[in-house]
Amino acid sequence: MGIRDFFSKKGKNKAIDSPKSRKKEVKTIKKSPETKSSKQKVIEITPKHKIEDLPKKHQKHLKEVHKAIHKQSKEIKAKLTGMDHIEKEIEESKKEYVWTGVKGLDGLFDNGIIKGNAIIIAGGTGTGKTILTLQIMHESLKRGEKCLYMTLEESEGKLISHMRDFGWDGQDYLKKRQLVVKRINPFDLVRSVDALLARAKGELLLDINPIILPEGFMPQSIFIDSLTAMAAAFTEKDETYRIYIEQFFRYLESTGATSFLITETDQLPIRFSPTGVEEFLADGVIVLYNVRHGSARQRAIEVLKMRGVSHKHSVVLLNITKDGVDINPAKEISIG
Repeated sequence: MGIRDFFSKKGKNKAIDSPKSRKKEVKTIKKSPETKSSKQKVIEITPKHKIEDLPKKHQKHLKEVHKAIHKQSKEIKAKLTGMDHIEKEIEESKKEYVWTGVKGLDGLFDNGIIKGNAIIIAGGTGTGKTILTLQIMHESLKRGEKCLYMTLEESEGKLISHMRDFGWDGQDYLKKRQLVVKRINPFDLVRSVDALLARAKGELLLDINPIILPEGFMPQSIFIDSLTAMAAAFTEKDETYRIYIEQFFRYLESTGATSFLITETDQLPIRFSPTGVEEFLADGVIVLYNVRHGSARQRAIEVLKMRGVSHKHSVVLLNITKDGVDINPAKEISIG
């Protein structure tokens, strides 16, 4: 290496390490964004802080954020409520309502009763349960519906004669096979159920179809007279009856038919079916009364329960005339 080269290299090194270069480098570092940001004060917000503890500009910002969140939550809640309402409307639109055809009785409902429901008609002696049931059946037959009347008490002849007393020609509907009256011996029913239970060997589901529906006959309305006689046949067989009655109501539902089941009660009942289980299983309970007012008795009716149906919650006047029951929804009475 020559002397010129040596001093030339040394000069370059001096240029790099010169105070001027160091000063320039320091200035560059001072202008660096990282150095500037590192000097900014960081405010850490913890759960212990209150909005009032923050600088005013942060307070304003947080209040605006809270306001926006509150507004959005209200909008979301309104949308969810709207969806619930829509779902209820969809469910409501799936329901098919029917009228009994008994003018005063239908006046107790806003839209009728739900097709396929099982309804108990309860009341004491002389309240008009059977007459009301036959009148509902007559109106169903007039609409062209097929009806099954399952009786554990009266014969077919007595039933038709009873209808004729009010001007309802049941015989003609029997001939056309639009009406089928099936009389069942309560004790034969018990034996049949016992046999089914024995074959089922503890299974929960029983095939009770042969006990109820005649082969090839599919009614739109089913009438049972009565649950009281049915329950009485199962005396000392409480567990058997409980299994049967649960399957019985389940079967009625499976047919799609609207069913009306008569039960005998006290004049001022606190229970509206033989065991209390039946009124729980039923979709509706209509109660008839025959109460003493002074020296006379007065009949009345109320819709005690009707699942999924808007109805009048009052006891109203009921009279029995030559044309059947006459119900006055506008005439409320006291039965206490």
